[in-house]
Amino acid sequence: MSKKIVVGVDFSNCSLNALEHAVLIAQKAGAGITMVWANHLDYSKEIFSLEPENLQDEVKNRFQELIKHHGVKLKDNSIDYRVATGKVYKVICDVATEVDAFLVIIGTHGSSGFEEFWIGSNANRIVSASKLPILTIRAGVNSEKTLKTIVMPFDSTRVTRQKLPITALLANYFDAEIHILGLYTSSLDDVRFRIKNYVAQAESYLKENNIRFRTIYLEAENITDTVLDYAKNVDANLIAIMTEQETTTANLWLGPYAAQMVNHSPIPVLSVHPDKNSYVI
Repeated sequence: MSKKIVVGVDFSNCSLNALEHAVLIAQKAGAGITMVWANHLDYSKEIFSLEPENLQDEVKNRFQELIKHHGVKLKDNSIDYRVATGKVYKVICDVATEVDAFLVIIGTHGSSGFEEFWIGSNANRIVSASKLPILTIRAGVNSEKTLKTIVMPFDSTRVTRQKLPITALLANYFDAEIHILGLYTSSLDDVRFRIKNYVAQAESYLKENNIRFRTIYLEAENITDTVLDYAKNVDANLIAIMTEQETTTANLWLGPYAAQMVNHSPIPVLSVHPDKNSYVI
């Protein structure tokens, strides 16, 4: 079975931009794409000026146009679509599981008047609900700009290492450089030693896989702000995070950490859900 990327498409400019990014990654990975549209009455009427009985036909026509446009860029024209009725996040997660996708890509802004609905609900729900890596891309990110610099923060949690394989895979596809950020959130020696140890493991992994990297250690009172500031300064194209993060006094959102990154990062974010039963890189 070939690799699959699932893309949430609601036909807003944002989701079409996410699709452009998916095509770029699919070309490098030799992967196919499955586009997914969920018929959800809360926003369908915002996008289409159509009677409900004509909606399905319009959606299928638009998908056929997208297949015609993007199919020529992909090996064997391997792009298809699914149309389903239900909650957006559940439909996308279900399809991604069904096709055994290795990556899900979604936009986090729309241009059709329902931005807060999409950001506040679907993007974060997909990140929370899916066991698969989720790449979220805000509106305005240039899909023609190749992936050159990836920021990958490490904290003291055991699961922090689990984002390494998929991040390294994407770096390998684009010959990108990974910036390993060792984030010191405590002055305790054992915590700082643990972070250094995890970073050293990541360095060994990247060396073995011939992936370019550099390592930086930073004091981080607020993890989200520290990562975003660094990523902006180095003009990063991607930030790779775990959906769960170490808690600090100034960073008390263990659960909402990924939501903060997804909502506030102008840079695409790769969110990886931890497998609590596996700590091996």
